[in-house]
Amino acid sequence: MEILLLASGFNSLTQRVFAALRDRGHAVAVELALSDASLRAALARLRPELVIAPMLRTAVPDDVWSSVPCFIVHPGPLGDRGPSSLDRAVQEGRDSWGVTVLQAEAELDAGPVWATVPCPLPPRGKSDLYRGEVGDAALEAVLLAVERFASGTHQPLSQDRPEVRELVSARPLLRQDERRIDWTRDATAEILRRLWSADSQPGVLDEIDGVEWFLHGGQEEDRLRGVPGELLATRAGAVCRATVDGAVWIPQLRARRRPGGPPAFSLPAALALALAARGRTDRPPLTLPESPVPLELAPGRRTWSDIRYQEVGEVGLLWFSFAGGAMSTHHCRRLLAAYQEACRRPTSVLVLGSRRDFFSNGIHLNVIEAAPDPAAESWANINAMDDLVEAVLTTTDRLVVAALGGNAAAGGVMLAQAADEVWCRSGTVLNPHYRLMGLYGSEYWTYSLPRRVGPAEAERLMEAALPVGAERGLDLGLVDRILGCTPEEFAANVIRSAQRLAATPGTQARTARKKAELDRDQGERPLHAYREEELARMHAIFFDPEHPYHALRRAFVRKERPTATPEHLTAYHRSAVSGSP
Repeated sequence: MEILLLASGFNSLTQRVFAALRDRGHAVAVELALSDASLRAALARLRPELVIAPMLRTAVPDDVWSSVPCFIVHPGPLGDRGPSSLDRAVQEGRDSWGVTVLQAEAELDAGPVWATVPCPLPPRGKSDLYRGEVGDAALEAVLLAVERFASGTHQPLSQDRPEVRELVSARPLLRQDERRIDWTRDATAEILRRLWSADSQPGVLDEIDGVEWFLHGGQEEDRLRGVPGELLATRAGAVCRATVDGAVWIPQLRARRRPGGPPAFSLPAALALALAARGRTDRPPLTLPESPVPLELAPGRRTWSDIRYQEVGEVGLLWFSFAGGAMSTHHCRRLLAAYQEACRRPTSVLVLGSRRDFFSNGIHLNVIEAAPDPAAESWANINAMDDLVEAVLTTTDRLVVAALGGNAAAGGVMLAQAADEVWCRSGTVLNPHYRLMGLYGSEYWTYSLPRRVGPAEAERLMEAALPVGAERGLDLGLVDRILGCTPEEFAANVIRSAQRLAATPGTQARTARKKAELDRDQGERPLHAYREEELARMHAIFFDPEHPYHALRRAFVRKERPTATPEHLTAYHRSAVSGSP
């Protein structure tokens, strides 16, 4: 079937639907919802049999939905209507939710229902749930709806039926006055729900030291205490704030946009506060104590830490979780230090991974954009990423497993490829390319990627710049094992699988071969030669102020609206299995 995906952005769910439909033999193109005229032009050119909107913030024009069936993916159960469905579910503390695929009609969210799938809502941030449990349900619902539509016999469920009408609940946009935190009254649990419901967008508007900020993300703190609303400490870039019955960690802040100023963007909280304090003369800068925690936390601790170590028998597990999957110079150096410490432990298998949600998306473009010298910070960041990848590549005394509980892109994919095995949760999407940011790439990709998928496929992946689902990644060699489980089950499944790997009789012999294989590769071409060639290309890009990378980075960070759908998405992409371009 020829299917057009209509979306406000090529976001994680749209990419996941794109990859899954394509893997199932459908021809899939993408059109961004930038204007009604561009949509009509795309429909006239492509003539799709079906339009699917995985993530759409605007209404489908009447003449479009009346001429071709348009399926809307709504992140809410049957009967739920409104633009803040998932936000409200998280803020209300719901423990179950759902996704509904309905046909576009004149009234928003009121068309015939083609599929509805329930899902659990564990106590997590909205964006994490959207890429996890909600994403799983959304893909299941889309595939079911497409199957039913293709049959030509299925009759969708009318929302005019009495049993459906009684479920209908249309709720308005969740605005900041409903999200606002009262630090003198709200308990920690309530504050966390408000933070989680807005963790990526739009954030919770608040005030710190006389300045308005949007707060992003939140984690309970079990020991630090203070006057409600007071900032207590920092840790690895996050700040801790006291509540009436405890405290919460806030990893990121985003400044409120000034009238006429450029769009603001989120940054590690401590960095954002430090940058805002520069040049202020009305009050002294905030000085907060650092509150470190050990890499291996005591059982039962409830606190924030973006890098944690766990040991189970012969298996070491180095878990990390960086907001948005972005890894700054500081993140990379801290993770490298933790990796080196983990390598000093007497284990035979070392897992490097994310318990759920993002693995890594490579260098931290927001921190780079905020730097006094973005070119110099880009250079420092890519070198820090390379140092980390090199440490993984040259670990020869144990097997290293990259465990991807969520998506990975660019340098994050290459970090995973440096491991001996790559394990992905079934819902993972990989973007193993750099060119959409105007970059050549580093992280030893010219060594690792061809070694795994072959030179021709490596070149194709880089040029196509398209998302790859876990199943297709397994076929290509990007992935070695898929763990079919929920996001909440992933870490436990990884631990069990790693224990079995450590107990496998051939594991010691395989580890012994690693050094010989690396020595052989080094004899043919040293690793430093790959790095030097990649970095020479990257240096030329970073330090050329006219290079497209700088404008592309700025547009990405500040979420500038594109003027057209990227050209590589506008044609039908058929199943990679068939060999069609």
